[in-house]
Amino acid sequence: MSWVRERVLTLPGVSCTFLLLLALIFIKIVHKLWWTPTRTQRFMASQGIRGPSYRLIHGNNKEISNMLKEAMSRPIPNLSHDVLSAVQPHIHSWTKSYGKNYLQWYGLQPVLVITEPELGKEILNNKDRVYTKQKPSIYVKKLLGDSVSMAEGEKWSKLRKISNHAFHGDSLKSMIPDMIASAETMLEGWKKHEGKEIEVYEHFRLFTSEVISRTAFGSSYLEGKNIFDMLMKLSSVIFKNAHKLRVPGISKFYKTSDEKESEKLEKGIGDTIIEIVKKREREAVTGEEGSFGTDFLGLLLKARHATNDKQRISVNELVEECKTFYFAGQETTNSLLVWTVFLLALHPEWQEEARKEVLQLFGKKTPNPDGLAKLKTMSMIINESLRLYPPVIFLVRTVDKEVKLGNLIIPANVELLVSNLALHHEPQFWGQDVKHFKPERFSEGVASATNNNMAAFLPFGMGPRTCVGLNFAAIEAKIALSMILQCYSFTLSPAYVHSPFQFLTVRPQHGLQVILHSV
Repeated sequence: MSWVRERVLTLPGVSCTFLLLLALIFIKIVHKLWWTPTRTQRFMASQGIRGPSYRLIHGNNKEISNMLKEAMSRPIPNLSHDVLSAVQPHIHSWTKSYGKNYLQWYGLQPVLVITEPELGKEILNNKDRVYTKQKPSIYVKKLLGDSVSMAEGEKWSKLRKISNHAFHGDSLKSMIPDMIASAETMLEGWKKHEGKEIEVYEHFRLFTSEVISRTAFGSSYLEGKNIFDMLMKLSSVIFKNAHKLRVPGISKFYKTSDEKESEKLEKGIGDTIIEIVKKREREAVTGEEGSFGTDFLGLLLKARHATNDKQRISVNELVEECKTFYFAGQETTNSLLVWTVFLLALHPEWQEEARKEVLQLFGKKTPNPDGLAKLKTMSMIINESLRLYPPVIFLVRTVDKEVKLGNLIIPANVELLVSNLALHHEPQFWGQDVKHFKPERFSEGVASATNNNMAAFLPFGMGPRTCVGLNFAAIEAKIALSMILQCYSFTLSPAYVHSPFQFLTVRPQHGLQVILHSV
């Protein structure tokens, strides 16, 4: 019976230990879910930074999600360019209530929203290297991985050098014939729509997809079609889960249908890219190409097979760079083209000015590099399109330790969201006609247009991480628009419903329908 007595005697000790463990777990949960967010909120409030109240676990996710759904449910009246209230309704509302910079919550994550250009400039220039890229969600990571758009430190420097080399002046010039060929293919398909309505968003998607395939990977759109289809499906999963919270680590034990689908798509995209890579490697070995080539894929393969360890990249890094360029190169230019055509359809006087310039420089011949560099009117139109409807509407950084930003002290682990869309629509920098399409504001350059507040215009970011494909996108758009204007005038169809929304980039929710007229 002695073992029974010993067991009974140890029960209180076991109970105390168990209760203590429960108490510690409870304290840890309270600390994470309530104490830390409350302390951060109070600390920022002491510096004059207010914002919507933190809600337990969800933060402000439900409020933001509801605002976005409500905005998407109604078109913008009178074809207005009041895009901020439609695409970022929470920022539009909360900057009015709490000030130009305010604190919001993505679940437990504090996010300082910045709509002052000087603070945005300080963050993006990142002179002290204290502002790093945010950690991506599980879905975004499957799309962009640890590519040049997400990497930090030496890895970023190595990948950025490859991208810079791929898109410098001479390389861009060599891409122009492929861009022209892709535009010719698109316009061939437009012939059957002459005098009729055409939905151009899908046509631009196919055009930009083919440009990426040809210029960066030496293949036609058909060869890259699988990749683009899977990327679009993966983008849909990311959009669907943008404001859904997931308990960290739970995916090790339980995966949602979206997580399973994203993993399947990630593998499919990777496998398809590797097949393209193997084909290029075989061509190089058998002498069909004589080398890996001078396009983006060729440069990546040279880095893959580099003898210098510091320059060499892994197979996984190569795949992630390809994925990123396939996606980013197609999405951003697609958005730029569709909104520029929308604005020109809405403003026929500017469409005619652009056409006169194109015909003066090229006549009915295909665009050439010298002429593209002289397209001043078109450059003004493109800049105004990027101001009103930037493809990317915010830039996010994070801080790993406490830093000073302007006059503010930012605690560790706070995300900083610079809303370039809000900056683009701020009357303080652009005047009271900020919601009007006025390309002439850029006639003397960006500095003059922004009253020397250069950080008020951030369509491609700023600082060392400025979009590497900036010039690529500009040349591609100028070629497409020039060739369209040589062949057609276009007016907005009565069927068009003005409802811009953010699907990773800003796009028309119901497409863009225009009526084509031969010129």
